[in-house]
Amino acid sequence: MEQVINKLKDPVLVSKFQEYFGVKKLENVDKNSKKFIVQNKFWYYLFVLGTALGDEVFYATFIPSWFWNVDGAVGRRVILVWAIVMYIGQGLKDIIKWPRPGPPVIQLQDKWSLEYGMPSTHAMVSISIPFSVLLYTMDRYEYPVMVGLFIAIFWSSVVCLSRLYLGMHSILDIIVGILLALALMIPLVPLVDQLDHSLLTDQKSPIILLTVSILMIVYYPSGDKWTPTRGDTTMMVGVCVGAQIGAWMNYQLGQMSHPELTPPYTIMWPSYSKLGQAVFRTALGFVTIALTKIITKWLTYSTLCTVLRVNADNLKKSANTLENKHKTFVDLSYKYLACLAIGFNTLYTLPIAFRYFGIERPTFYTEI
Repeated sequence: MEQVINKLKDPVLVSKFQEYFGVKKLENVDKNSKKFIVQNKFWYYLFVLGTALGDEVFYATFIPSWFWNVDGAVGRRVILVWAIVMYIGQGLKDIIKWPRPGPPVIQLQDKWSLEYGMPSTHAMVSISIPFSVLLYTMDRYEYPVMVGLFIAIFWSSVVCLSRLYLGMHSILDIIVGILLALALMIPLVPLVDQLDHSLLTDQKSPIILLTVSILMIVYYPSGDKWTPTRGDTTMMVGVCVGAQIGAWMNYQLGQMSHPELTPPYTIMWPSYSKLGQAVFRTALGFVTIALTKIITKWLTYSTLCTVLRVNADNLKKSANTLENKHKTFVDLSYKYLACLAIGFNTLYTLPIAFRYFGIERPTFYTEI
């Protein structure tokens, strides 16, 4: 078993994978020059797109768009599964502390180089999002389940292979990430399905969600060096909590009602006018989200830096280290509050605006 594990950790295997798909290392170049050449642009762009499916930009576009244009009941369940799975995966990285693959692997992107590699949370999210969408929609809508299964498998495959192509993970990182996500989803999918009703109806839900999420961030496992993992995890938790509280507000204020029909539902493709409304909703929503992030960051830094008696501009420019306690506290507070506000606006404030402008999705408030 130990020999198998060591073999799967071997960076030479990743290097060979890169060579097979057209990434060639350049020899005898100075440190400021490009160290590799991409010989096949198709694989490069496919895998860059694949790795983006597990990145912040994807979350910031996919999650709101799903709520505004597809199905809120499925969306609430999916983001709860996603947040729990990712929290566990991110935390394990800073507990296990295995570095990412070294030479002869070529790291095509430096964005994730500061993080540890085991397990691959890209692999975990490539399982948790598409497969939870599949599981929560297969009995809710009438569509070819095998087509959905194919899309989920293709999605997961591209994301996982992209991490090898970019030199970010060993094969063992990917395998463990996949198996861990699958193991977690076995109890989580039915549990979250039941938990969703309680989160909507229980009057104490916001207090419970806020308390648990803050404790999760405060007691997040700390490694022996600063990495962006804790901050990224804070944003995921914040979005999830904000969305759940937004949905809770809709229900408690009587804006939500049970649908007249029972599932499974027929998928109705939008007319041109409905498609135009969807584009308008999405554009207005993204502008609001961007403004929410900007305003929350300014307010958080201004307020907390005043309380801590430190200069906000200097704090923003200061180095990210475990010893820089003020920077860590303010930055985590900003990320949590900004993403909580984004999640809340996505589920509560923006749907009210959509109704005011006459561009709301008709079934939004019936998805319980």
